[in-house]
Amino acid sequence: MQSEAPTAGIAVGSKKTSLATVVGSSLIGTTIEFYDFFIYGTAAALVFPQLFFPNLNPTLGLMASYATLAVPFTTRPIGAIVFGHYGDSIGRKKMLILALLIMGLSTFAIGLLPGYASIGVWAPILVVVCRLLQGFALGGEWGGAATMVIEYAPANKRGFYGTFVQMGNVIGLFTSSLIFAVIPRESLLGGAWRIPFLLSIVVLVVGLYIRNQIEETPVFQNLKKKTAVPVLEVLRTGKKAVLLAMGVRTGEIILGWLVIGFLLSYATRNIGYNSTQVLIVVLTASVVDMFTVPFAGWVSDKIGRKPVFLFGACVAAVMAFPMFWLTDLGNFPIFVAAVAFAFAFGNGVMFAVQPAFFSEAFDTGVRYTGISLGFQLANIIGGLTPLIGTWLLTNVSDGKSWSVSLFLLAGSLVTICCVASMRETAGQRLDHAPGEASIK
Repeated sequence: MQSEAPTAGIAVGSKKTSLATVVGSSLIGTTIEFYDFFIYGTAAALVFPQLFFPNLNPTLGLMASYATLAVPFTTRPIGAIVFGHYGDSIGRKKMLILALLIMGLSTFAIGLLPGYASIGVWAPILVVVCRLLQGFALGGEWGGAATMVIEYAPANKRGFYGTFVQMGNVIGLFTSSLIFAVIPRESLLGGAWRIPFLLSIVVLVVGLYIRNQIEETPVFQNLKKKTAVPVLEVLRTGKKAVLLAMGVRTGEIILGWLVIGFLLSYATRNIGYNSTQVLIVVLTASVVDMFTVPFAGWVSDKIGRKPVFLFGACVAAVMAFPMFWLTDLGNFPIFVAAVAFAFAFGNGVMFAVQPAFFSEAFDTGVRYTGISLGFQLANIIGGLTPLIGTWLLTNVSDGKSWSVSLFLLAGSLVTICCVASMRETAGQRLDHAPGEASIK
């Protein structure tokens, strides 16, 4: 078994880049990116219907707000292709810096936007433009960060080190939820909603400084021949791996966005909780996730990626109906426990394994492009999940949660089937033939 990178550090050019530096930069980078993305999801549920769509009734305003939440998921695959192409051609580092810069500036710009009352229809139009830029940037962030960490990590510890990329998602969710939880609802509508967006400029500067300290991975530098057009090579030899990666993410992404985006509106409008209570639930779930994510990655190095991923998918499937049944009881401690368990042991466990599982499915010359495409194409259904959930609730089940539970169950079963069709990848070499690693 090959170990492609040492744990202490490796001389690259004139600098010595340690694994800790690479992991730290990826953690901070993805934390910033996902913080920027999640604050919009919270604002979309709490305040944007009134600020940007005041002429619509409450349900249509919420659906319009959720539509702007879904918009950047259309540009995430484009970002995956563009950033993946140049990341596989000229290097991972440059693309990661650019992705972070675009995300940070577009998020800061949202915090400066006037509302509908000031500039009319231009307000939602400008929001959509900023969201498209956010999606484009995030399309290049995750694949680059995951590739960088996995290519530096020892072969027998890729699962564990890969979870630090995912921890950025968890910390970003925790931080964004915490900020909105401590700001009173009336203050949000009065302009305090801008604070989380404007704060992103501070962490952007820190993130750019840290990310600039890392060097290209040895695996990439040792690549003898760069692929001319990585996306075409992926489509030629690895399209099945991309499609399977999309399917593998289905249950995880639906569960994640039901908790992150849909739950705020559902629990406040249908059950009677206030927004602070729901944010406390999300905070609790993200705290538990901080423990389950690295543990799941560590376990995947011991027993393999597939059994860990299947465990998380089965939890999501089993909890699809009980999570909403227990939420509907109106008992707050039960509400917290149900959502935290489903999110941390379902979504969190599946999410933890993805950097290693997906990276090991593609050759070095197309890895950035391949894993970015699989990851980001699946995100399209994730971005639509709050909108789909609201539509199902309103038009299919007359306000009852069973239709949303059925949606989650279907997605989880897709994940189980796709994982079952993949080959175990733990510990294998990273220089295998493109697209062959994880496909039977």
